[in-house]
Amino acid sequence: MLLGRSDYTAALRQQLLADLVSQGLAPLAAELQFDCCETDLSNLVQQITSAKSSLNAKSHTEAIDAVIAVGGGKVLDAGKLLAHRLGLACITVPTSAATCAGWTALANLYSTGGAFERDVTLDRCPDLLVFDHALVRQAPPATLTSGIADAMAKWYEASVSSSNSPDGLVQQAVQQARVLRDQLMLEAEEAFHNPGSEAWVRVAEASALTAGLIGGVGGASCRTVAAHAVHNGLTQLSACHDSLHGAKVGFGVLVQLRLEELLSENRLAVQARRQLISLFRKLKLPVCLEDLGLSRVSLEELQQVCAFACQPGSDLHHLPFAVSPTVLLAALVSTTEGCEAAPEPHRAVIAQAERSQLEATRTGPDA
Repeated sequence: MLLGRSDYTAALRQQLLADLVSQGLAPLAAELQFDCCETDLSNLVQQITSAKSSLNAKSHTEAIDAVIAVGGGKVLDAGKLLAHRLGLACITVPTSAATCAGWTALANLYSTGGAFERDVTLDRCPDLLVFDHALVRQAPPATLTSGIADAMAKWYEASVSSSNSPDGLVQQAVQQARVLRDQLMLEAEEAFHNPGSEAWVRVAEASALTAGLIGGVGGASCRTVAAHAVHNGLTQLSACHDSLHGAKVGFGVLVQLRLEELLSENRLAVQARRQLISLFRKLKLPVCLEDLGLSRVSLEELQQVCAFACQPGSDLHHLPFAVSPTVLLAALVSTTEGCEAAPEPHRAVIAQAERSQLEATRTGPDA
């Protein structure tokens, strides 16, 4: 089965179908209607199962032994999860370097409206990943910067959650994440401005491949933390759905560093946040809510984001300190504190959050 979604990959998928037919195969094409969600997955499973009783489709379904997912991260996640549920081999063909989803043994599930619901750990990584530089280079530049931000989060999250792990493989994964961060710091800007350069090749591979390798080596113990929890919370707002996954995760890294400043007075976090803001500005990545298209967001909506990010079982609780929704709100609206002036609409929110933070410090966190 060849699986895809967007009009952007339609011509490519048609060519792949023709190529498979030319090799004597009888591929079955399928198209997602939403992000990786239960509605689409249930429909696809039903389509394959019910087709077994149809004489016209029987030759296809009996021959289905793999799912080929072609597209961005959510399409790749859907393909992996479909193959996982049906016990089929999985082949991923990323059309950008926006995430490491083509490699990992993990899939995120969303609602039909695009809101994050939960992640699913899979039995194994994809059986084959096809990373074609010529294909990936055609993707919009924003997909590369999204992948850069998502990959850099590996270090900022794993170093907090797993740096003291006694497991040798986890220790190696954490150090790989550090090297990955360093490489992206050095070459991200060059890759962004010169897609034909060797730097672009290294950065694209680092974002889509090495980042996935780190997850494979470190496994579930090499955990995501606040950056991905903030991403998950932001997806609850429809106004944020146009921002790419990695862009929201990168913003989440800034929020996590701000939390480290507020709750553990970590001076290194202050320096790291300023360094990232400088890089993110050059890469046109969001560093504040306004950059995410949330300039008109209400306090109630921000509280919704924080409540979701702080819910029981959230990755945010892998931080070495407790975080309440109130304190998370303070960090969410002050990611550029000390680096850039806070936007006028959020100054009152910052003041209110800081007062609540002080009160929470006196009485104990409510997380």
